[in-house]
Amino acid sequence: MTSSPAATRAPRLPSLTGLRWIAALLVFGFHVGTMQIIAEPDLKVVVNKAFSLGLSGVEFFFILSGFVLVWSYRDGERRRVFLRRRFAKIYPNHVVTFVAALAVAFWLADPVLPWAAVANLFLVQAWLPFDGYFYSVNNVSWSLSCELAFYLCLPLVLPWLRRARTGLLWAVVVAVPLLILALWPGQLLVPEESRWWFTQIFPVTRSFEFWMGVAAAELLRRGRWRGPNLTVASGLFVATWVVAALWIRAEFWAALLAAAYLLVIAAAADADVRGRWTPWRSRWMVWLGEVSFAFYLVHVLVMRTVLRLTGDWGTGLPGWRGPLVVLGFLLLTLLLAAALHRWVELPMMRRLGPARRGGRPAAAAPAPSVPAPRSAAAGPVEDPATPGRPIEYAGRRDPG
Repeated sequence: MTSSPAATRAPRLPSLTGLRWIAALLVFGFHVGTMQIIAEPDLKVVVNKAFSLGLSGVEFFFILSGFVLVWSYRDGERRRVFLRRRFAKIYPNHVVTFVAALAVAFWLADPVLPWAAVANLFLVQAWLPFDGYFYSVNNVSWSLSCELAFYLCLPLVLPWLRRARTGLLWAVVVAVPLLILALWPGQLLVPEESRWWFTQIFPVTRSFEFWMGVAAAELLRRGRWRGPNLTVASGLFVATWVVAALWIRAEFWAALLAAAYLLVIAAAADADVRGRWTPWRSRWMVWLGEVSFAFYLVHVLVMRTVLRLTGDWGTGLPGWRGPLVVLGFLLLTLLLAAALHRWVELPMMRRLGPARRGGRPAAAAPAPSVPAPRSAAAGPVEDPATPGRPIEYAGRRDPG
């Protein structure tokens, strides 16, 4: 059995924060395709090919969420303190965007199911396999419903996790892609009208990716992770993306990309721990990663509202007007996300989060130029509060 290491403050993992922005861009590009903003045939083909798997960004964020929560978890921390910190991270932004989406719905005379809105407000909508519920109000918030379930479970699992054998942790890492693959024959046991919810929304099935990240983070903490470096992992990811995009079979690419995402996340974290340079830890990349949660919450709402008001919803914009509008959406969404991050997320985290206690100073982190002792790695890293898959692509239904 492996004893739990002493809780010390190890280096932060800024590369993982920067990578969050890349995943957010994949989701943004995917929704550009599903909303058919670009009408020019050649450009449309490029966007469809480049971002057809962009909805897999949710896999990245769920894996990353499990990884950084285990990495940053403070042994001995009370469960209510942990949950309060996570609540302060995601709920204020959720409430603001919920109110904004509800106001837009009333303005545009869209029907809103009252009980669905209540479920959305309290982030339990992902548990309800009914049309109009799990994608209600601000439809992308379904993934926050999953995250909340993960948060409630993690403190119960962590004491066992710290004592788990290394081989068992590796078994979890290997088993998750196989379980994702098994969801497609498994969905035949579910009524047809609930199969999309079962494979894409249901918090239990979506937790596979989260626990994959949890197991990998614990392996890295112990110095037992054995994966490729960031250059090789990135190359494997690109190759996997290209091959999976050509297949367009969800059961294959979902499993393959889960493994590819994990390799990149673990390699980037290992590089940060060892003080090695990565392209994802620059000041701007870190800032973009920090606002990516707010960016995710507003991007579909902004694009859909503007397109409907201008009469361009579902029609596509001809010529170079389409790409220019997409660029405008990107900048407008980023501006709103920065404001939401600055004026809601950060102050509410300070106000609602647990108070910091004075007293004994935290242990000093190892110098960046020296590899950190990973057996004692528990550095504070922000939780990514994940983007999701609000609108399906490549011939499947689009509930947006």
